[in-house]
Amino acid sequence: MKKRKPENITREDWDAVESRPLSDSFLSGMTPARESHPNIPARVRGPQKSPRKRPVSLRLDANVIDAFRATGRGWQSRLNTVLHEWLQKHKQA
Repeated sequence: MKKRKPENITREDWDAVESRPLSDSFLSGMTPARESHPNIPARVRGPQKSPRKRPVSLRLDANVIDAFRATGRGWQSRLNTVLHEWLQKHKQA
């Protein structure tokens, strides 16, 4: 995701912001947040309110899988969309 500058800061103000360089001694004193703050709850995704999809084991030709995987992240959702569109076109009466 692309970071945006806050809208209330002018270009000149943004360019003037400087952070001090991080020294080796400063970095060596840092600890993971989980160690320094053990009460922070782990981020866990909760159950779906109304599950719409079901996991299924499916055997497909290798070239079909390779073609969809080559389209990048979200290939399984695109495959689902293609199958859904096929169902809409081939509805049985």
